[in-house]
Amino acid sequence: MTATPDLGTARLASPDLLRSTFRRHAAGVAVITARGASGPVGFTATSLASVSADPPLVSFGIGTGASSWPAVAEAGHVGVHILGEHQSELAATFARSGADRFGAPTVWREGPEGVPVLDGVLAWPVCRIVGRVPAGDHRIVLAEVVLGDPSGAGRPLLYHQGRFNGLRD
Repeated sequence: MTATPDLGTARLASPDLLRSTFRRHAAGVAVITARGASGPVGFTATSLASVSADPPLVSFGIGTGASSWPAVAEAGHVGVHILGEHQSELAATFARSGADRFGAPTVWREGPEGVPVLDGVLAWPVCRIVGRVPAGDHRIVLAEVVLGDPSGAGRPLLYHQGRFNGLRD
């Protein structure tokens, strides 16, 4: 037998309702990087999605008020980094406002198209931005995979209930 939702507790649409709902949705954790006018930029994203296999396209969301948005708005390419469960501190660094995201202990190098590439991730493609779609206070960025490396070892990092977690067997 399944439980019937109590429609009497339903709430009207609001930013808090959306946040509360998606805290219950486990999502993989990625870090998006780009080359900015004054150096590398990056942010943690749980909105990464595979869009198309042919051509190979991904999408992610970014708030227009985010410190990384000006660079992403102008960038031709971005790096997409799939984090492993051993990288919760890296995820927290890239999620924290005002953090020195590319300072120690973050290990990275300049990759193709000048995109910052993080070391130790499960996988990373460099992608060419092909579109930026307005979506409320965010933009949905569409990007075509140009090249990458999917050979990192480990299990994925997840975000759920406001915390970074690993998979459980």
